Amino acid sequence: MTGASVLFDAPGPRARRLSLTVSIVSGVLILAGLTWVILTLAAPRDSGGITLPGMFDPSRWNIFADPEVWGALGRGVVATLQAAAVAAVGAIALGIVLSLLRSSLIAWIRVPTAWVLEFLRGMPVLLMMLFILLVASTGAFWAVVIALVLYNGALIGEILRAGLASLPRGQHEAALSVGMREFQSKMLVEFPQAFRQMLPIIVAQLVVLLKDTSLGFIVAYNEIVRTMINNLGSFYGNRYLFSLFLVTLLVYLAINLTLSWFARWLARRTASGGKAERRRKGDQFDPDQALLVAEANAAARRSESQAPR
Repeated sequence: MTGASVLFDAPGPRARRLSLTVSIVSGVLILAGLTWVILTLAAPRDSGGITLPGMFDPSRWNIFADPEVWGALGRGVVATLQAAAVAAVGAIALGIVLSLLRSSLIAWIRVPTAWVLEFLRGMPVLLMMLFILLVASTGAFWAVVIALVLYNGALIGEILRAGLASLPRGQHEAALSVGMREFQSKMLVEFPQAFRQMLPIIVAQLVVLLKDTSLGFIVAYNEIVRTMINNLGSFYGNRYLFSLFLVTLLVYLAINLTLSWFARWLARRTASGGKAERRRKGDQFDPDQALLVAEANAAARRSESQAPR
């Protein structure tokens, strides 16, 4: 019996034919929809008695022969990546702090941290940006960065807290049995494992953070969308809006798909119990974990031998 057939019955000939038919029909419908969209965009259209060329007409793309357009695109990409990089570092640092405070055994630390997390998770990122810009007068860059740090830091904090909660309780007990304090156990034994286990999810959240930098358009931060659609669109005219939009879309897709691929690769390397690494090591125990277990067993034997009979 294979592992796949344990979870569900293997499809028979009729089910396989039905699945193949549905796949073919779905593929044809998707292809027809894409063809309709492309033909609609490529068709000329009338506007106020004037016939305008289709969206794929060369006259709508000749601005990309101007080096200044590519220079503006490069500046927009750099501004987006700069804001995302600074916000990612801040969000991870804030998430680590919030996860430790949220999992504290002291109620007067844990409960207020939970309120702060709920507030930050429930507040729209755009409202945070506008509030920081209008009240603190930080400038567009720091309004974008601080808002992204607060929102994504709260989410990463909850992700790391879930990672800490998912660890076997024996990790904590073994650390305490060798003389570690609660904070030492959390920082030296539990937290590194939780961070590694949740790293693919954190990277996926950083992909969302990168996409949220486009909200900087509203607070006048010159990221990719504002640079291409607003600045260049206003300078060259509405005739080129679709061309600028499509190039912006492709740039975003290239960046986000690269990060998504990295998240999937990281998930295969670190998450799911590290199967590839265990295969290379021949399913051996982790030396650090084995040391903790051995020391815990030794301490238990000493306490039993010293107990009065």
